[in-house]
Amino acid sequence: MSSLAEDWRSRIDAVDARLIDEYQSDFPVAERPFRQVADDLGITEEETFERVRRLREELKVFRRFGAVLNPPVIGSSTLAAVSAPEERFDEVAGIINGYRQVNHNYRRDHEWNMWFVVTAGSRETRDEILAEIEDRTGCAVLNLPMLTDYYIDLEFPVVNGDRFARESLTETDVDATRISEDARGDLTRLEADLLLEIQSGFPLSQTPYRDIAAAIDADVADVLSAVERLLADGCIKRIGCIVNHVVTGFDNNCMVVWNVPDDELDDRGLEVGSLPYVTLCYHRPRRPDQDWEYNMFTMIHGREAEAVDAKIDELATEYLPFEHERLYSTATLKQTGAQYDDLLAEE
Repeated sequence: MSSLAEDWRSRIDAVDARLIDEYQSDFPVAERPFRQVADDLGITEEETFERVRRLREELKVFRRFGAVLNPPVIGSSTLAAVSAPEERFDEVAGIINGYRQVNHNYRRDHEWNMWFVVTAGSRETRDEILAEIEDRTGCAVLNLPMLTDYYIDLEFPVVNGDRFARESLTETDVDATRISEDARGDLTRLEADLLLEIQSGFPLSQTPYRDIAAAIDADVADVLSAVERLLADGCIKRIGCIVNHVVTGFDNNCMVVWNVPDDELDDRGLEVGSLPYVTLCYHRPRRPDQDWEYNMFTMIHGREAEAVDAKIDELATEYLPFEHERLYSTATLKQTGAQYDDLLAEE
């Protein structure tokens, strides 16, 4: 367990622990949400707010407070990779990270050594960004949009001694959800403006929805209704305190790519997605013209590299007895929520 994890553990109490483990989602959609959480915790609204503020700003247990958007539903996103020459690695990373629409970028131990996510309001904009990156870096881009979502969630208990994320969870909802590269979310103008405003997080105040409404010149009641609709339609995945999994000790993660027979993808994906140690499971296309034959991706987050490796061995032996590669994350180059410059709205 990392020293960072030990540091925050020594500085929290039982109430903090509940905030961390119980409010990564389902934070109230109400004009004074901290008041409702306070009633549940048995403390005051002010104390609840101050605890969340301290966990985010001082202890860094929370990366941010607010909504987790669902890019495949709202617009068009993709996982991409380049093989950056070592002598130009920092230069290439700087170019890629300079795009607002790049919200995650990791160095991985593989020939394709830089993996990043591009999120945009439309497929056209997404592909223009990829073409620019290829032109500016001189590196071929491996473009791997998600085709089927079996299980994706980075919400998990952290105030425990678990070796890997989700170990303590007993129930998992999995489904083979097909993803369109041309999704729009059927957004109204208010909803599009709202998503742009909250994409980096909510204002950390006792009245975040009132502040959001003021920022987009809308009525707070309309904002609350819009948030409820966006949650119901899947444009927003959850609202709560987004945990920093590195600070909380889950700093060993591995993306494993598998060459699964196409006619077995759904059965295998649903089975693997339901396992309590798999944090992500999805189908992406093969790119044989770029010597990329893998079509299933899984992710495991753990506190110890040995525990992660053991679970990958288990996957390969019991669930996915196919050719695979392990792409360990060795450096975080960029990590934010999904960022859009614009979103399409119905006129």
